[in-house]
Amino acid sequence: MNFEKELKEKVAEIETIMKEYLPEESGFQKTLLEAMKYGMMAGGKRIRPLLMTETYRLFGGSSKVVRPFAAAIEMIHTHSLIHDDLPAMDNDEYRRGRKTTHIVYGEAMGILAGDGLLNLAYETAAKAFFMEPGNKNAERAFSVLTGKTGIYGMIGGQSVDVESAGLEISKEKLDFIYRLKTGALIEAAMMTGAILAGASEEKIKMTEQIAKKVGMAFQIQDDILDVTSSTSVLGKPVNSDEKNHKTTYVTIYGLEHSKEEVERISREAIAILDSMEEKNEFLRTLILDLIHREK
Repeated sequence: MNFEKELKEKVAEIETIMKEYLPEESGFQKTLLEAMKYGMMAGGKRIRPLLMTETYRLFGGSSKVVRPFAAAIEMIHTHSLIHDDLPAMDNDEYRRGRKTTHIVYGEAMGILAGDGLLNLAYETAAKAFFMEPGNKNAERAFSVLTGKTGIYGMIGGQSVDVESAGLEISKEKLDFIYRLKTGALIEAAMMTGAILAGASEEKIKMTEQIAKKVGMAFQIQDDILDVTSSTSVLGKPVNSDEKNHKTTYVTIYGLEHSKEEVERISREAIAILDSMEEKNEFLRTLILDLIHREK
């Protein structure tokens, strides 16, 4: 398997799906639609829709019903990035090597672009109901996607993260923030793929456990990169956590122990994946690649 070649092809496929569901930039709200597209087409590996579609393939999924869900989860993720960069949050000027949405379009339009993408995500995922009427798996997947996004998922985790800025917090609270703010959307991606493919309850639970560990390792690696990488490599400002007085795994445990935690948690995730009779070598390599990424 040529992973890099396959990755490039699969990312291109995801971006084709995204463009299919993005609205035409016209009408009196044209600026809003342009700002939404600016955020969506900023690049990146499209990790969450890839995790979704590859988990779908892992369990034998072959229908197009996964496509609106894949577009939707990238809209949700982009909404979170646009809002995360705002002056009221991290106040970052660069994301993926270019100016952030609020810098280009203004703070008010940045807020609206994030709101617009979150709502459009639900509109888009709901299109699956019309593609396959009566598909109970699509209904359950929609419930998981929206639940993992909301107050008991990503947005809930973000709220605790904001409240905790500048404070010393316990490992228990930090783990809670990471599980929700970062992990919940990765769980949504992989669980949605498994559910849509008709995986058994046991396999859906195993998939959720894999995703929890992937999300935690991913976020700790993000902490590490904020200290060890450079703006040119990372595509966004480094030392952002220090600037915003945030407690991270690195501030609690130091750099070396944090690296050891990434290794330990990622090994546990792969062990669960390898224990399944279903195999998807690309998904396995993707998980390891994103956990040990350098940007």
